[in-house]
Amino acid sequence: MKKEKNKNQNLLDFIPIHSTKYRVEIAENGAVTIFIENKGLFNRIAQKFFKKPRYSQVHLEEFGNFIWPLIDGKKSVKEIADLVHERFGEKAEPLYPRISMYIKMLKNYDFIDFVKKEN
Repeated sequence: MKKEKNKNQNLLDFIPIHSTKYRVEIAENGAVTIFIENKGLFNRIAQKFFKKPRYSQVHLEEFGNFIWPLIDGKKSVKEIADLVHERFGEKAEPLYPRISMYIKMLKNYDFIDFVKKEN
């Protein structure tokens, strides 16, 4: 998502989808874990000599565990935000700035991407 390209668009109108770059596991209790492979020469050296793991794990917190399954390529960020508000109420406030920041963070880490909204 390039800033100049999407300058006049509202993030709440975007439709997020999961990236296929990472392996994701969802536990029975709904806890989401994203596995990131540590690639490259320095990571291979660290894995071999310092017993560093091949995969790093990112564990999402309560809101992330709720939001992750809602990212289905059909719901807009606004629709997801409304479901978060329905589930968490005042605990999710300030709702739109918080959801926007969270979605931007997921995008910056390449955990999600966006698809065009069909009219």
